[in-house]
Amino acid sequence: MDRQGIGKQTDAQMGERTFQIVVVGQGAAGLAAALSAAEEVRRKKLSVSVTLIDKASVDDAGGNTRWTPAYMRMAAPDRVEPSFVHDMLEATQFKGDESYFADLAREAPATVQWIAAHGVEFHQPTYYLAKGPPRIQPVGGGASIFRELTCAAEATGVTLRHSCAAEGLVSQDGAIRGVRLADGEIVPANAVVLACGGFQGNAAMMREHFGAGGDVVPLLAPRARHNTGDGIAMARALGADASGEWDGMHSEPVDPRSRNQAPVMLLYPYGIVVDRAGQRFFDEGAGLVHETWEWFSRQIHFGVEGREAYAVLDRRALDIPDWQRATRSEVPPFESDTLDGLAKLIGVDASGLAATVAAYNAACTGDPQKFDATRCDGLAAAGSLQPLKSNWARAIAEPPFLCWPLIGAIAYTFGGLATDVRARVLKDGVPIPGLYAAGEITGHFYGTAPNAVSVLRAFVFGRIAGREAAGYLGS
Repeated sequence: MDRQGIGKQTDAQMGERTFQIVVVGQGAAGLAAALSAAEEVRRKKLSVSVTLIDKASVDDAGGNTRWTPAYMRMAAPDRVEPSFVHDMLEATQFKGDESYFADLAREAPATVQWIAAHGVEFHQPTYYLAKGPPRIQPVGGGASIFRELTCAAEATGVTLRHSCAAEGLVSQDGAIRGVRLADGEIVPANAVVLACGGFQGNAAMMREHFGAGGDVVPLLAPRARHNTGDGIAMARALGADASGEWDGMHSEPVDPRSRNQAPVMLLYPYGIVVDRAGQRFFDEGAGLVHETWEWFSRQIHFGVEGREAYAVLDRRALDIPDWQRATRSEVPPFESDTLDGLAKLIGVDASGLAATVAAYNAACTGDPQKFDATRCDGLAAAGSLQPLKSNWARAIAEPPFLCWPLIGAIAYTFGGLATDVRARVLKDGVPIPGLYAAGEITGHFYGTAPNAVSVLRAFVFGRIAGREAAGYLGS
């Protein structure tokens, strides 16, 4: 029993309304939870209010959702691939919860239809350059999700409160009684949905779980600075179980010169990547970009001197159809007619770069006509080249030579709260009455993040959480 801040306060002292749902966080999971709870309350004619609180200001709210392209791993808006559950388990090294992913697959089509009914249009765009599993996307990306679902939530009666930093959960006799804010206010609640993200914005937690350098990993989305693990700490203080890989993260390579949101640069598979000594350090063509970007960007930050790498390509990179889709940086690449000139521009050892390019070019003996940026084309560098390059190996020989600098930036963390398929937070494997969680605060990922699943699961389990919270209070 946690009585911090309330002593033995009664329901009446905590507010006139006995039944109240509080959702913490205004990203995809929180908006889905608040909206579905409000709709369920209205449908069942329950005397329950729904309040969504967010640490950020009105202008800054939205977490990762407002910047993300919001790709969702679905064959079409009405179905997922037959291999979906197996693919999720494979990505999580078979440590993930099969029932969780099975429910995600089962609920996804109805959830997308529900979102569409609230004014979000979906299409099926080409994913960067390299093809992979089919994905759908809301037109306008995460920004449209945030806008339309916020409007829908307000229209359905959800109260939105901003600049409200949640600090703790209040419980009494095993029941949820409220959310304590950093300023001491207690927001009454009989059910709480935690949807306030991971801990990538918490330097101390990042260092604890990722070691030296963890506290200075750049954020892919500036708004993610609000994701400081508050919800995780609040639930853990009540004894909630942990789940997921605590030293796991989804990170991506970005252009440090760019001022854009999440300025990923994903042309690196089609050239070589070097460090400041001009040396390659991994197989740039080991797989499709979404199969290599996590390891690569993490290696830049934790394993490369200066925490910056350099993608080097030649003129032919700009001949790749729609190459612009592979970068969200507004800054053009460094460019020079000579490798020596390029090395000086980017601050890389010129002799090292020259030797690396010479060795790489000598190993590129395949037919360059087989080059195909949209798939693993098997155009490998032959001979004794180390590291190998498995695909897209064309000599860097046609000036001007191009370079994009790269750093690794974190999107979200994997470690979080254990939940069941009803989005209930677990303690010793048993649901904590009235406490739910959805989105990146939950720990269901291990190894690598399944591609294009983060937003999808936020919506699916956010919707489930809101519906379950309303049902709990209406039972």
